[in-house]
Amino acid sequence: MTSESLSTQIRIDALQMVHDAKASHIGSALSIADILAVLYEDILNIDPKDPNNINRDRFILSKGHACVAVYAALANKDFFDRSLLASYGKDYSPLMNHISHKIDGVEFSTGALGHGLSFGVGKALSLKMSRNPSRVYVLLSDGEMQEGSNWEALMFAAHHGLGSLTAIIDYNNLQSLDSVDNTLSLHPLTDKLASFGCNVSTIDGHDHNQIRSSLLDIDLNKPNVLICKTIKGKGVSFMENKVDWHYSSPNQEQLTQSLRELRYEK
Repeated sequence: MTSESLSTQIRIDALQMVHDAKASHIGSALSIADILAVLYEDILNIDPKDPNNINRDRFILSKGHACVAVYAALANKDFFDRSLLASYGKDYSPLMNHISHKIDGVEFSTGALGHGLSFGVGKALSLKMSRNPSRVYVLLSDGEMQEGSNWEALMFAAHHGLGSLTAIIDYNNLQSLDSVDNTLSLHPLTDKLASFGCNVSTIDGHDHNQIRSSLLDIDLNKPNVLICKTIKGKGVSFMENKVDWHYSSPNQEQLTQSLRELRYEK
């Protein structure tokens, strides 16, 4: 499977799960599908047959509300049977509405924002101390960067030279009820991150070649931050750049239209 075909399948599976569960956060899941597809298809050193191998790369979804996209990626990479996706959000399902470590391939349960990066920094420090060359990737939301814990984590990571750490920011400029700029502006984000001692780059978060090359071109002496400019709801015309789809769930007519658009593009 190519990263392009995987990103389409992630979007299709995510839409179906959110519709069936009458759940939220589909816009957030769609905006990260391309990032996840490149990670799981081309970057991460992981083995679904040995998900806890000590030499694996660690991926942490800090924006845990976008879990359906990661569940879809894991199912399509054979970490668990695809039939389990139908249980998402149901009673007693391990596929909870925020990402859960009860699923193989999930390192850490997240939901409250601002925790994933600190956890990833701890993992990166542990790997460095044990001389393990594995990498740590943490995917955050842009609104999540309003949390002070992230800046403490970056300061710590830079102080300890944690070059195995890459933080990926899903910058779609929309959070729960409004734009990030209107809620609490992050500007100048690049300058702030660089001043904390990070290697920073900004790319199109839907361009697979840019994502791939940027994830491979990292500084091994300092923490890396990749700002991905994305579109909330990417791939579904009536969802794109609409804050409503942070909490809304597609009805049957909307699901049918969404899947038609995605399958046509596929």
